Amino acid sequence: MTALSVLVGSVVTIGMLWVVPTGLALLDGPRPPGWEPLRRAWPLLAAPGALSLWLPRSGISTALAAVYALATLALALQAPARLFLTRSLRPGEVAVLTALLAPSVAGLALVAERASYPLLGFDLDLLALTVPHFHFAGFAAALVAGLLCRAADGPAARFAALSVPAGTLLVLIGYFVDDWAELAGAVVLTAGMTTVAVLTLRERRGTATADRLTRGLLGVSALVLFVTMLLALSWALGEATGLPHLSLTWTAATHGLGNALGFTVCALLAHRRLRADRTTPPAPAGLPARPRTELPA
Repeated sequence: MTALSVLVGSVVTIGMLWVVPTGLALLDGPRPPGWEPLRRAWPLLAAPGALSLWLPRSGISTALAAVYALATLALALQAPARLFLTRSLRPGEVAVLTALLAPSVAGLALVAERASYPLLGFDLDLLALTVPHFHFAGFAAALVAGLLCRAADGPAARFAALSVPAGTLLVLIGYFVDDWAELAGAVVLTAGMTTVAVLTLRERRGTATADRLTRGLLGVSALVLFVTMLLALSWALGEATGLPHLSLTWTAATHGLGNALGFTVCALLAHRRLRADRTTPPAPAGLPARPRTELPA
C-alpha cells in the first residue's frame, strides 16, 4: 500500500466507524421510520466498508464496500423522509439534509474504487479521495454547520449552513468541468468553513459554564479549520493557475488529516459534551453537582 492509501484508509476508517454514528446521535428533530435501528447498527454496517479499505482491490473488497454503500443509501433515504416530516428548508435543516445525503456519494465512490472502475472517468486516486471528502466536508462539516445554526440562528449561521453544502456540491461539479470550476467551489466552501470556525469561537466564548476540556476542543477545532481551509484553497488555486502548491499527497496529509482529527473529531466531541451537559438534570438540593472533567491547570 502507498503512503497516500494508508493515510486515506486511516482517515476514512475513523469517518465510517466513529464520525458518522457520533454525528447522527447529535441530531434532534423528527425521527423517520427506521432511524433508530439504522443509527444503532451503523458501526456494524460500516465495519465491512472499513475492512475493504485494507484489502487489495478485488471482488471481495468490492463486495464489502457494497455492504457499506447500501447502508449509506439507507441513510440517504432518511433525508426525504425527514423533509416530509419537517416540511422545512431553513438553512440549518438544509445542512442536516446534506449531511444525511453525503455518505452515499462516498459509498458509491468506494465501491467503484475497490472494483478498479473509473466511475464517470475519474481515476482511482481521485475516487479514493472522494470518500473522505464526503465523510468530512459533506457529512461532518455540514452537520456541525447545522448544529451551530440551530444553536444560534443569525445571518452568519445561516450563511455557514448554506455555503458549506453549496461549496461541497460545487467542488463535486468542478470535478466534471475544470480546475477553475473546482476553484470556485473551493472558495465557497472555504468561506463557509471559515464562518463555521468563527461561529465555533463565538460558541466557545458563550459557553462560560462549560468545562475547560469542552472549551479547549471547540478552540482547537476552530483554529485548525482556519489553517486547513487555507491549504485546500491554496491547492485548488495552484491546480487552476499553475502556481506552486503542495502535492496531492501532502495536501491530503495536511488539509485532510487536520480536517479529520483537528476539526471534525474535536468539534463532535465538544458538541457531544455540550449536549450531555444540557440533558443532564441538575443535582438535587443539598447534593454535590456532577463533577466535570477538566484539563490540568
